[in-house]
Amino acid sequence: MRVISGDCKGRPLKAVPGTTTRPTTDKIKESIFNIIGPYFNGGTALDLYGGSGGLGIEALSRGADKAIFVDREHKAIETIKLNLQSCGYSENAETYRNEAQRALKALHKREAAFDLIFLDPPYAKQVLAKDIQKIDEYGLLSNNGIIVAEHDPSVKLPAETSSFVLYKQEIYGTATAVSFYKNRPVDNQD
Repeated sequence: MRVISGDCKGRPLKAVPGTTTRPTTDKIKESIFNIIGPYFNGGTALDLYGGSGGLGIEALSRGADKAIFVDREHKAIETIKLNLQSCGYSENAETYRNEAQRALKALHKREAAFDLIFLDPPYAKQVLAKDIQKIDEYGLLSNNGIIVAEHDPSVKLPAETSSFVLYKQEIYGTATAVSFYKNRPVDNQD
């Protein structure tokens, strides 16, 4: 597992010890960033199920200004901190040990908004539709922001919410699908 491109291209990333996390493969990570970037002129990312921090760190390496990492596992938070330090991004990041729904509520109270939101929960605990609904309800996605949701292909996510539309979905083999959401276009009715 490594940083694919940008300032830290090729930098190895530590994996979270144990079997509770499932890192995004380098091939899928590269595909995701080719769809949403591949590079950024600033912006803020949220890696809600941080794991090793691979997606948020990739965003930082490709030009995001800041990333917030959330994971409920202590081992994951420690791994994210080590990977951030290894890449020199500790000053560009915040890490929180918290459950996803509670973290979204706390970010709402801070009036946070993100240009990139990565949702990659462990497959055994799929809660993506609820996460996407809360992100919508709390207004956590910036106007031109993108939500990237990695999930099992058998999980059916909504085509739209009150604010978001599913604009692309990619399936990688039999084990992984990635759905991309953005804000619904605003109708200009003059």
